[in-house]
Amino acid sequence: MRSMVFFASLLGAAAIAIAAQAKTIQVTVDRLVYTPAEVDAKVGDEIEWINKDALVHTATVKGGADVLLPAKKSGRLLLQEPGSFDYICRYHPNMKGRITVRP
Repeated sequence: MRSMVFFASLLGAAAIAIAAQAKTIQVTVDRLVYTPAEVDAKVGDEIEWINKDALVHTATVKGGADVLLPAKKSGRLLLQEPGSFDYICRYHPNMKGRITVRP
């Protein structure tokens, strides 16, 4: 009986660990627009920007992260702290996005 209880508790712990795993959130860059423009995430998640444009872009947080997005390629950022972060493209400042990171 004890082994059944122990096994059941291991399965429960494994299910919780799988549910709490970090995820990759994709943001498409197409025709000078970030889609989705607003992202909700958790600490430990990763943002992947997929640049479909023929132009180089960035995802730049003022005083913070600066991810280069070469034409027809992607760039990633691991989210390490909670908060809300507005970002733009350095080359096309009319491109705007926002990431809200929860603990």
